[in-house]
Amino acid sequence: QVQLVESGGGLVQAGGSLRLSCAASGSILSINNMAWYRQAPGKQRELVALISRGGRINYVDSVKGRFTISRDNAKNTVYLQMNSLKSEDTAVYYCNADIYVLSTLTNYWGQGTQVTVSS
Repeated sequence: QVQLVESGGGLVQAGGSLRLSCAASGSILSINNMAWYRQAPGKQRELVALISRGGRINYVDSVKGRFTISRDNAKNTVYLQMNSLKSEDTAVYYCNADIYVLSTLTNYWGQGTQVTVSS
């Protein structure tokens, strides 16, 4: 059994910062890609940022220069530092990871954490 548990969401004023964390736990052999997605009301879920096990990173254009994804492989944790937040960043943010349990690679989702940016 594997769980992804997110923390760090909340309410912040425009221009402010938040740091999201997502810790994976359970019978984990290793973790490949780790990512953050978000879903705003009435919109499709979108990929915000992805980091490979080796540290290769991709961002959606709308957050480049403002958000930073990082990971601690020893702690099976991924972070998302969000700076210069805008009202359009308001969404539920979901952690996602490709995790090896024994020899099986499975994609897992966290439960989501709400980020609300007030203008």
